[in-house]
Amino acid sequence: MNTQHVTHQPSPRGLVPVERRLTASTSAFCDCRLSLRESNASFAERKATLNPSVIVAVLLILFVTAFFVNDVSATEPSGAKRPNFLIVLCDDLGYGDLACYGHPRIKSPNIDHFVTESMKLTNCYAAASNCSPARTGLMTGRTPHRVGIHNWIPTYSPMHVRRSEITIATLLRNAGYNTCQVGKWHLNGMFNLPPQPQPSDHGFDHWFATQNNALPTHHNPDNFARNGKWVGKLEGYSAHLVAAEAIDWLKNKRDKSKPFFLYTCFHEPHEPINSDPKYKSLYEAPEGSTLPNHHGNVTQMDDAFGRLMRTVDELKLRDNTLVVFTSDNGPAITGRHPHGSAGPLRDKKGYMYEGGIRVPGIIRWPGHTKPGQVSDEPVCGVDLLPTLCEIAGIPVPQDRAIDGTSFLPIFDDKPIQRKTPLYWQFNAARGKPKVCMRIGDWKILATLTGETIKPYGDIRVHDQQNLRTAELDSFELYNLNADIAEATERSQQEPQRLKAMSQQLRKMYREIRGESPVWPAWKWPRYEGKRIQAYYRAQAKIQQQN
Repeated sequence: MNTQHVTHQPSPRGLVPVERRLTASTSAFCDCRLSLRESNASFAERKATLNPSVIVAVLLILFVTAFFVNDVSATEPSGAKRPNFLIVLCDDLGYGDLACYGHPRIKSPNIDHFVTESMKLTNCYAAASNCSPARTGLMTGRTPHRVGIHNWIPTYSPMHVRRSEITIATLLRNAGYNTCQVGKWHLNGMFNLPPQPQPSDHGFDHWFATQNNALPTHHNPDNFARNGKWVGKLEGYSAHLVAAEAIDWLKNKRDKSKPFFLYTCFHEPHEPINSDPKYKSLYEAPEGSTLPNHHGNVTQMDDAFGRLMRTVDELKLRDNTLVVFTSDNGPAITGRHPHGSAGPLRDKKGYMYEGGIRVPGIIRWPGHTKPGQVSDEPVCGVDLLPTLCEIAGIPVPQDRAIDGTSFLPIFDDKPIQRKTPLYWQFNAARGKPKVCMRIGDWKILATLTGETIKPYGDIRVHDQQNLRTAELDSFELYNLNADIAEATERSQQEPQRLKAMSQQLRKMYREIRGESPVWPAWKWPRYEGKRIQAYYRAQAKIQQQN
């Protein structure tokens, strides 16, 4: 197993290292004690001329001063000087699904305003091309296949992010942060059930979540749980329910003496899409078209995002809060709602081409990012953990491979120095390539030997065997700087580059394959699909009656 780890400087931006704070505290206390000794000597020489009450008063003042200096220094590391972190993750929002990323029709005024205050990433990547793996990479800093999250996780599946994994939420909570997760969780199958770890086990003090989708749709969902208790049917739309919980936590429930980590996971625009009529009415389309429902869903999420950002400002948290807005993968473009957009990119969710993995990415951190700033440097979901660790002054775990790298250099327009290349693997990807890697402007994709694994929810024995035995087979090579659409394959023109990158990819693939766990055979009960289909049948029946 590759034991190389990314190392980070212990002195984050804008923070005094703990060692220096403790040294300053010790020095101050020693100075006070020295002053106390000198004062006592002076008092001994002058005791005949000083009033005893004056001596007592001066000694008391010196003692209180020494105690105060030492006490303030000791508590400073967990105080408000450390920045807050607000991560906003959308679901199936494609690279081209926002006006600020070029969509000609979708209205996203709050995000469009937010990008003018922030840094826009043109090469932002999810950690995977579908949901559970992408969220795993974001939380752990590790490529999700290494962790054993090989695909999306259906309800009741044995697949889950194991207790042995360390999330950024756990690291921050252990370092004194107050932590909260709201919205889609999707890191286990046995959600809110004892056998598998829940959000609280992975570092969250407060959580309000669903296992996967809001069911039966985004409207009036009934499958949220709050801190281990089911909350029953809710009234409203998912985006606003999720934002309302986040806002309530910020205002009323968090420990305001601590910095916070708020992980906000919108369901939009993932199926089963259901949008408020006031957002659907913004989009004209032929009768029977589902376009207003899809586009309105993005606008619905945008409105909820705007409410959350306004709360940050109302609470005067903006200047000390790093906000990251992104998506978990490319657009789904489903049969019911074939309206998502990957912009100029090739393919969609579930593919190894850019349309499956490149997503919107916007970062605002006043004093570090500049309004209207644009970065072309590749940044990935696995980079979040090492970045937040560096900012908060927390050591990155050294007992495991961390695949991400801190992206702090981009704030100074500097490149990220990666020891581990950007890497993606999805053995059940819809296209021929199942593995890919990016180094600089160049991207290599690879097919796998053995039987093709079809998209699945079941955990099948022969698929698990394939995960352990398949080897890289044929390769494709693209220059993404010159060819964002991956239209011109370059392996014939770049044989030396192909040889070097294929060797590096093969080595990394085998190392990750060797660490990845496998799961017991399991029959997918299609719980969510049955609920969604029952809802649609009921709605169709109502429409027929009307």
